[in-house]
Amino acid sequence: MSPLRMGSARGAVVSPERLAAAATSLDAAVEAGGEQLPARERRAARAVVEKVERRTALVGGHTVVALAGATGSGKSSLFNVLVGADVATVGVRRPTTSTPTAAVWGHEPAGELLDWLGVGSRHHVTEEAGPQVGGLDGLVLLDLPDVDSREVAHRVEALRVLELVDLFVWVADPQKYADARLHDDHVATLSSHEAVTMAVLNQADRLAPGDVDRLRTDVVRLMERDGMPGAAVLVTSARTGAGVDELRQRLANIVATRTMARARLAADVRSAAGALSGHVGTGEGGVDAAARTELLDALARSAGVPAVVEAVARDYRMEAAADTGWPFTRWVHRLRARPLRRLRLDGRDVRVTESDVRSVLGRSSLPPPSPAARAAVALATRRVADRAASDLPTPWAEALHRAATPPGPDLGDALDQAVVGTSLYARSPLWWRAVGLVQLVLAAAAVVGLVWLAVYVVAGWLQLDQLVPDAPTVGVLPIPFLLVAGGLLLGPLLAALAAWLARIGARRRAVVMDRRLRSSIETVADAEIVAPVRRVLERHAATREALRHAADV
Repeated sequence: MSPLRMGSARGAVVSPERLAAAATSLDAAVEAGGEQLPARERRAARAVVEKVERRTALVGGHTVVALAGATGSGKSSLFNVLVGADVATVGVRRPTTSTPTAAVWGHEPAGELLDWLGVGSRHHVTEEAGPQVGGLDGLVLLDLPDVDSREVAHRVEALRVLELVDLFVWVADPQKYADARLHDDHVATLSSHEAVTMAVLNQADRLAPGDVDRLRTDVVRLMERDGMPGAAVLVTSARTGAGVDELRQRLANIVATRTMARARLAADVRSAAGALSGHVGTGEGGVDAAARTELLDALARSAGVPAVVEAVARDYRMEAAADTGWPFTRWVHRLRARPLRRLRLDGRDVRVTESDVRSVLGRSSLPPPSPAARAAVALATRRVADRAASDLPTPWAEALHRAATPPGPDLGDALDQAVVGTSLYARSPLWWRAVGLVQLVLAAAAVVGLVWLAVYVVAGWLQLDQLVPDAPTVGVLPIPFLLVAGGLLLGPLLAALAAWLARIGARRRAVVMDRRLRSSIETVADAEIVAPVRRVLERHAATREALRHAADV
């Protein structure tokens, strides 16, 4: 590979605006996902968002490169060769490097950046050594503690700084370059940072000429296995200077682009988004019509809607009998308690507000739902959640089930208040008045006929027949008899006909009131069950879309 090329550099073209938008999307995904995303990945994503904000806010065009590797890999020696001075301590005792050491090229102040990196030991490079094309102005080179140090504090410090730098240069020696722990614990975890990773096989002077290419090929293979097939792999020797000029040239090329910081940040955003993407589905289900219908039916039964509808029909028939029945017996119907009044659902006053209902009427007198009705509601809500949660990860499915199950007695109270607050009043049919008027006329005719006949009976008993004129007749039947017969026969027949019509009207009234009650139940279902389920689905969709935008950086 040409020394003027770094290799695959997907992140090098990320613009500041695109990076900021990706970080915003990642933050939005974490906010929308909430507890349904794993806490560890959420914390890591928030740390990445904060890192993007802090790093992009720092003034200057510095590129931070870290030499990281295992104990004895020769990082410090290679660092000193690149700097051109013995800045880092080199010794035979391990570990030698305990804190990061920084070398800064150029005159642009880097104090604020190094403070953010937490690097106290700093060296300013005044003269550049080497034949590279282009200068190193703006390079901040760090010599880190060993990532496999026996000292826990050294390992922690190395990993902390590695989270913040722009470019990793993994330095390995011929003895430990294939160490499984080094690759599995450190190199492989950076597989999403291919564009900002470089591997250096150091101490090549210890190898026979025929072994150099073989080991380099093996390092390339290991980097590919670790998920970084495009990472650059160089062979160097800090003692002889072999390969150092190529490394310096690559660093010069990287510094010249001034984009490596954004490339690293973009890789971090992609990595965080990828880690979270495994905890969202590829799409969302929904509350399908069948599950919603089943839910409404179950809630209606639980709220006692069938009992209320039956009471409406009975109330209609009783009221019709009281208005259209035979006047001599209709008073009996008025003495009987109305079914709706017994249920405290007499809805004639349509001006009653919900607050009035709660403060004055309170709960209805409907019997509590039976165990079977409660079980049907539980089954229906679970089915709503199950169908909405199809193909969603377990935390989201659990959130949907919690959303579909209102806590405590809230659902029962809401259903009861929905029934209480539903107006069951409807105007009496006009034919009731007409039939009632006819019944009064027939009753009056019967009374007149009876009084008329009574006059004849009394007159005959007092032998005053000659004083009472003969009753007029219709044919051979006297009118008083016709009045009595018509009033006493036609009245009950008309009452029977009205009762038959009332049964038909009661069924129609029941259908109307059932529709009203189910509309109120539907409002409760939407507010207490469907809407919370849809909010969870909307959060999932927002999380999924935000992660997709973040991963596209």
